[in-house]
Amino acid sequence: MRIGLLGTGNVARALAHGWSAAGHDVLLGSRKPDERKDLGLPVAGLNETAAHAEVLVNATPGNVSVDLLRSIGAPALAGTLLIDVGVGLSDDFTELSHPNSSLAEQIQTAFPDTPVVKTLCTMDATTMVAPAALTGPSTVFLSGDDAEAKRTTGRLLTDLGWPESSQLDIGGITSARGQEHFALLFIGIANGLGSHTFTIKVVTLP
Repeated sequence: MRIGLLGTGNVARALAHGWSAAGHDVLLGSRKPDERKDLGLPVAGLNETAAHAEVLVNATPGNVSVDLLRSIGAPALAGTLLIDVGVGLSDDFTELSHPNSSLAEQIQTAFPDTPVVKTLCTMDATTMVAPAALTGPSTVFLSGDDAEAKRTTGRLLTDLGWPESSQLDIGGITSARGQEHFALLFIGIANGLGSHTFTIKVVTLP
């Protein structure tokens, strides 16, 4: 598939490399593409990236994501699956930008003709693309209102190394709040472990 990733940070680059290795056509989108030519990945402007993509991935800081998407425009995003992996946090990482909602909900409300799926925001960039490197299987969550969009997202997660058995659909887009609000616990766990490379697994009774 043609995958456009909005952002050029660690997350966007890791996902781009992961999907490129799986055979997808990836393009990073930047507000200043001429300054990001040293990444070893193709980079273009935001509008060009959106026009290129069958699937868009929001990997921008959550407190600027909606405004950035508005700069592209709703018509350019209509009908395109948008996978949101962002989380809005304060500069000191102690508060959420959307404490009574979620970034994914804000995006879906602002762009009703764009199916949004929330996933991959409960882990760091390393784990997103190498889940098998951990000590055991773990869980990745999917939130969204569009069933076909979630199926496509699930296939793309499989291409990153997440088998269907590790994927858990937790409901509509409002359930993205749980994924994003985990960020504060993630930071606490990372401080306790002294590492950001970990994730969680949902365990049940036999």
